[in-house]
Formats: sequence, structure tokens, C-alpha cells
Amino acid sequence: MKIKQEHRTSNIEHRTANAGLRSGPFDVRRSAFGVRCSHFQRGSVLILVLWISIGLVAIALYFANSMTFELRASDNRATGIAAEQAIEGAARYVGWALANFATNGAVPNNTQFSCAAVPVGDAHFWLIGRDPSGTISTEPYFGLVDEASKLNLNRAGTNALSYLPNMTLDFADAIVDWRSTNGSGDYALNYSALGYTDKNSPFETVDELRLIYGATIDLLVGEDVNRNGVLDANETDLNGNGILDPGLFEYLTVYSRQPNFHSDGSSLTNVNLAIERLQTLFQSAGVGNASGLATSIYNHVHPRNGPANPFPGILNFCLFCQNQGMSSADFAKIYNNITTSTNLYTTGLLNINTASAPVMTALFMGLGVDQSTAQGAAQSLVTYRQQNPNNLNAISWIVDALGNTSPVVLALAAGRDYITTESFQFTADIAAVGPFGRGYRRVKFIFDISEGSPKIIYRQDLSRLGWALGEKARTTWVAKETP
Repeated sequence: MKIKQEHRTSNIEHRTANAGLRSGPFDVRRSAFGVRCSHFQRGSVLILVLWISIGLVAIALYFANSMTFELRASDNRATGIAAEQAIEGAARYVGWALANFATNGAVPNNTQFSCAAVPVGDAHFWLIGRDPSGTISTEPYFGLVDEASKLNLNRAGTNALSYLPNMTLDFADAIVDWRSTNGSGDYALNYSALGYTDKNSPFETVDELRLIYGATIDLLVGEDVNRNGVLDANETDLNGNGILDPGLFEYLTVYSRQPNFHSDGSSLTNVNLAIERLQTLFQSAGVGNASGLATSIYNHVHPRNGPANPFPGILNFCLFCQNQGMSSADFAKIYNNITTSTNLYTTGLLNINTASAPVMTALFMGLGVDQSTAQGAAQSLVTYRQQNPNNLNAISWIVDALGNTSPVVLALAAGRDYITTESFQFTADIAAVGPFGRGYRRVKFIFDISEGSPKIIYRQDLSRLGWALGEKARTTWVAKETP
């Protein structure tokens, strides 16, 4: 009995001990299981933390990158605004230059005021012009463009238009048909397939040529895609001659007109009218034999036996005066004060002081001069004005350069006025970059001073045409200045 009781006690103690081992801190299996459970949980937490960290870092990098782009965009907007303000400042500057240097129809040159890399705050601007000498260059020429150096779309006839470079006879006919005011056109061109009708009124802008039947980009801009006057590296030399062959935009305008009155509003002296005013003009200008010249002129215009014989144009009048003994120097003294027109303005005269050889050739051939003679005369005029820059104050210099028997001089003097040495409309093709060479902008302005003070009559944004300042400016103001 005692043995059984001891056995039960021993079993109870054994179970109790086992229970104590399982439930106590020294339970190996639980302890072992507990250790495995703790490692798994800690590993899961670590992985979760790593993923969250990676996600947060990615989000931080994303926003940092976005802010970098936003900073650059903001900087570009700021530099673009600076460039736009530089252009506005440049327009005011050009107005000032014209008011001071373009008096009495004079054409200001790029030595009289700044035209390249002109600072406006941290921005700079350039005036993209054309070299009057016609010198071929790979870099743009900087200065103003004389609108009277081009043929006027509303004045030039089919013949003159057809001899322009890159022109076709059909397109010249289409130009005249477009501006024809007879309501039906002379060439019966059908614009209905294009969705509009021909205008049958004068051109308002040169860009209106895009609407003309048969117009193409190659015809209008040629190889000069960005219209800066030079063949850039990214432009295709279509005929492989190594020089720029521009389109019709280069040779045409609608803005050339000059007033037949002085800046104070007083009228010019009409040489076909009163002899008293003509004699007074000659005397006040210091012309030799003023009274005799005035009498000869009056007798020519109003012969005793026969109808009136007015001078059709100033060059015709010039040849008559020279035949009466007036020198070119004396004629230059009165040139800015005379007219043969009773109109308020004379439209479409070509300035022989600034016109290119191709434009002058087209005008001469349009008047019936053969091509060889016209080209030779045009080049002679370009050479003469380069060698005699101080002798270009009146159209009498064309007689000095070509002679009074030249077919070109006689053709120009036979009818109405075709040429002048005065200009009153100018293009300021302004390109600007902001600080650090960023924010490129370009705007073309047309200024008119025919009524006295300069005023802007046309404005066109050309930024879409891309960089037009040449490689030298890019190297200096973009690559070098960009941090």
C-alpha cells in the first residue's frame, strides 16, 4: 500500500515536473519554437521597412527630379520673359535711332547705332539685316533692312516680277491677278478648290503670297528657311552652288512709299507748276544760274506753241537740268525738296542706294533692257556706291555712274518715277536671348516714318523659325554662357 502510494506520488511529481518544464522558462521545445517565431517576425518587419524606405526614397527622388525640371522650366520662362522684354526695349531703341538718323529719307547704317549683342539688363538683342554690298557670308549681317530696297508687290508689273530670282512667269501672273481690282482677274485663276477666292485688291503683307495660286515654301523662302540672309549649316544647299539662294520674300515688299511733303507738313515744290517757287528754291539752295534754269524749265513744261509737256518723273527732270548745265552737286541741293506728283505720297519707288543687284536687274529688265545690259548696270551701281559712299544724296549719281546715254538711264527716265534715294519704311528683325543665353525670341517690326515720327505698322513673331543669329553668336552667347 505504501509502495502504491509512493508510486502515485512519484507519478504526480513526474507529471508536475513535466508540466513545470513545459510551462516554465526552460521548456526547450517552446523555447525553440519561440526563437523560430521571433526570427520570422523580425525578418518580415525588416523587409517591410526596406520596401517602405525604397518607396519613400523613390517618391523623394521623383519629386526632386520634378522640382529640378520645374526649376529649369521656371528658369526658361524667366529668361524667355527677359528676352521678350529685351525685344520691346530694342523696338524703342530702333524708334529712337530712326528719329535721329533717318531724317529726310536717309537710310541709317549700322555704324550709327548698336546692332549686335546690345545688352538690356542680363539679356541681349541683335538686329538681323542684309549687307547692302551683297557680300557672301556664312554669318548674318546686323542692321536695319530698307523696305524700299525691294520691289513693291502692288506697283511692280508682271515683267519686272517675272525676272526676280526663283520666280516663274505663271506665279508673276498670279500675283498681278490677285491684286487686280477689276473683280474677275485677268488670268481666270480658280481658287474655289482652295476654299477661298482671289482678293482683287492690293496686298496688305508680303506673307499674303502664301495664298497665291501655285505658292510653295521653296518658291517663297528658297534655301533660307529661317530667313536670316545666310546659308546656315542646317539649311540645304539645293543647287550645290555653295551660296544662299533665297526665295521671293527676300525681294518683295508692300511698305515702300515716300511723302511729297516735308516733315513740318509743307509741300514739296512741284517742278511742273509755278516758276516763282522753283526760282525761289534754286536761289535759296545756292544753285548757279537760278533764274535762267527756272525759266528754261518753265518754258519746257509750258511751251508757247503746243500742249503742256510736264516732266513724268524726277530722273527725267534731272537729265533736263544736266543738259541745261546743272551739275550733280547742284541737283543734290534741291533733290529733297522737289516732286513731279500732285499726290500726297508716291508708292513703290526702288531705292538704288540699298537695292540688291538682282532686284535692280529685275526692274531694268522689266523696263525692256536686255539681260546682259541690265545685269552689268546693276553691278556697276553696286560697285559705284561702295566706292563713292558720300556721293549718293540724289538720283543724279546714277547718271554719273552709268552715263546719260545708258539704256538703263533712258529707260528709267522715259516714264513715271521708278527709283529714289530716300526711304521711310524699315524692317527691324529683332532676335534676343535672355540671361545665360537662354530664352531665344525673335520678332520682326516694320517702322514707318513717312508721317514724321517713327511708328510700328507691322509686327510678326518669327521665333518659330529657329535660331537665326549664326554659329558665332551661338558659341558666344549660348554654349559659353549656359552654366
